[in-house]
Amino acid sequence: MKFVIFGLTVSSSWGNGHATTWRGVLKELHRAGHRIVFFERDTPYYAANRDLPQPPFCELVLYDDWRTVLPRARREAASADVAMVTSYCVDGLAADRLVLDTPGPLHVFYDIDTPITLRDLAHAGVAAAGNSHYLTPELVPEFDLYLSFTGGGVLDDLTTNWGARRAAPLYCSVDPDIHHPVPAVDGFRCALGYLGTYSEDRQPALERLLFEPARRRPQERFMVAGAQYPESVVWPANVRHVQHLPPDWHASFYCSSRVTLNITRQAMLRTGYAPSVRLFEAASCGVPIVTDRWPGLEEFFTPDEDILVVDAPSGVERALDMTDAKLREVAHAARQRVVADHTCQVRARELVDACEQAARPATLASSA
Repeated sequence: MKFVIFGLTVSSSWGNGHATTWRGVLKELHRAGHRIVFFERDTPYYAANRDLPQPPFCELVLYDDWRTVLPRARREAASADVAMVTSYCVDGLAADRLVLDTPGPLHVFYDIDTPITLRDLAHAGVAAAGNSHYLTPELVPEFDLYLSFTGGGVLDDLTTNWGARRAAPLYCSVDPDIHHPVPAVDGFRCALGYLGTYSEDRQPALERLLFEPARRRPQERFMVAGAQYPESVVWPANVRHVQHLPPDWHASFYCSSRVTLNITRQAMLRTGYAPSVRLFEAASCGVPIVTDRWPGLEEFFTPDEDILVVDAPSGVERALDMTDAKLREVAHAARQRVVADHTCQVRARELVDACEQAARPATLASSA
């Protein structure tokens, strides 16, 4: 099949999770024989931090202005089997309209930020940041398929309350070619590591679950890797901060941590069923994970068997006090589960299956 995608970015992994998600899935689609054309606005922020300017698995169309790229976009969409717009696409509303007005391809919206999108859709017509950036309530029922990073009750909400014709989960995934056990790097060695871009609503949990244990254990080293942390953050003396790590360094970072920490954004905590890509990355690297608690976690991991769930600094300390043998046992179980169920190869196959199933009723109806 030919996929035409209008998305945020695939060329830069700086300060976003979209690029990492797309790189693995598109690589596997390409490997399976599908063709992909990816349209990305050439924004200064990503241009200054572009770590994959020429993806080998898709044709990347970088453009400066929607009007100038519109003729090409129309041609590509018209010849596509699947035309897709993603959340946070810079020209999302214009891309929505182009896709929906193009007969022929399956019209798909892929929401990598579903709880945030639905929160903003609920405030449509009210001053809410980003509420008309890439989707409006009226557009939801026009798409043939609404794919969501978040499962559970959100899928019912999309069909019942927002009028989506068909909603299906397409969770994040991991690329085992990149995320696998590797030797530790001395500069990254720590008792507890955290990989994540700064988020205001995650910061209190970071301070509770990493900063506070660090203060209680001054003899041990802790690490945070991620961009956009403001100067106002007060780092404990034994916490080292690394501004940004490209995906090729993620495995080294994870494998240099005795334990790695996962923190969930507030919108995802409320809805649940939204595993972070960092969970799958760390598990695939064979590193034991401590995570905050969120609804639906048990669908992806088994607490105390392949993941350690904590609510307070004391829970983190209990994890750090476990024996190396017990931590290896937890990490091994998580790696087995993730490599079996949550790789980008699995997601690429699920994407193709979801598109084929969504297209089938229309095909049968037209033939009848």
